[in-house]
Amino acid sequence: MNVQHTSPFPPKAPETVAFHRTELAPILTLYGRMVAAGEWRDYGISSLREVAVFSVFRRTAEYPLYRIEKRPKLRLRQGQYAVLGAEGQVLKRGNDLRTVLRVLERKLIRSVK
Repeated sequence: MNVQHTSPFPPKAPETVAFHRTELAPILTLYGRMVAAGEWRDYGISSLREVAVFSVFRRTAEYPLYRIEKRPKLRLRQGQYAVLGAEGQVLKRGNDLRTVLRVLERKLIRSVK
């Protein structure tokens, strides 16, 4: 005889990875400075099962110029944050988000003649 236990709660939905407010603050600060410099125009945020992605676009309807990814499963290996270029190459990876974002801040610094 099989006994089935029914729960009054609905089955748990699969959890997704998302950026926390403390993680979005430095990303949006950098984004605001790059928009003010005229480099970036639009962004998109995706929260998937294993990765959260902040995509940066130069124009609205094109491929992302850069992607900032959060993969918690890589936290103990290569680092959970990564900045990827337009072709998918990894520009910087690590566990400290501010350090990883510095690779994009260098593009903001220009020599003044």
